[in-house]
Parts: sequence; structure tokens; C-alpha cells
Amino acid sequence: MNIEELRTYCLAKDGVTESFPFGPDTLVFKVGEKIFLLTGLDSHPLSFNVKCDPERAIDLREQYPDSVFPGYHMNKKHWNTIQVNGELTRIQLQELIDFSYDLVVRSLPRKMRERI
Repeated sequence: MNIEELRTYCLAKDGVTESFPFGPDTLVFKVGEKIFLLTGLDSHPLSFNVKCDPERAIDLREQYPDSVFPGYHMNKKHWNTIQVNGELTRIQLQELIDFSYDLVVRSLPRKMRERI
């Protein structure tokens, strides 16, 4: 997965917007005005931060020690940094993105969820 594939995958989800609130080098994807993924445009290999359930976050870090890390510049309990280095398959990467998106959508007020 490269940055364009990541962007296309995220923008295909319902209600997603992209922006650069932290400067021109950090691409942020939101649903309902809440962040579910962010990535640095200059990271090589590609890496991105996604939300995660705290218990699952720990399990993923133990299972994939070369690819899943506590969220860089984020709440380490609720965010993971994923490095796209070949250890995780495309499907696994997409599942992590999907989980983050779903977690954020579930946290939105009911009226906002219904609009999405």
C-alpha cells in the first residue's frame, strides 16, 4: 500500500473528509469531524496512525512488533502507528483502517451517525 492507495481507500468510506490541520506534511482523515487516521506525507516507508481498542492495541503490538507501535504523538492507549513494511498484508492494513473508522463512527452522536 502506498500513500495514494491509502488516500483512495479512506476517501471511499462514507462521510470521510481529508485536511491538513497540523501543517502541509500531515494528511488527516476525519469522519464526523473526528480523526480516524493520519499520516505523514514524508514517511518512508509509509506509516499511519489509527485508533484502536486498548486491549487489541496491545495484542497487535505483541503480534507484529516490527509494524505496530504505540501511536506516535498520540494517546498511546488508544492509537497505534502502523508501519507499512511488508509484515502486514494489504487486507490486514485495510482491516486496521476499517476498525479505526468504525470505532470513531460508533462514538459519534446518533444524529451524526444517521447522516453518515
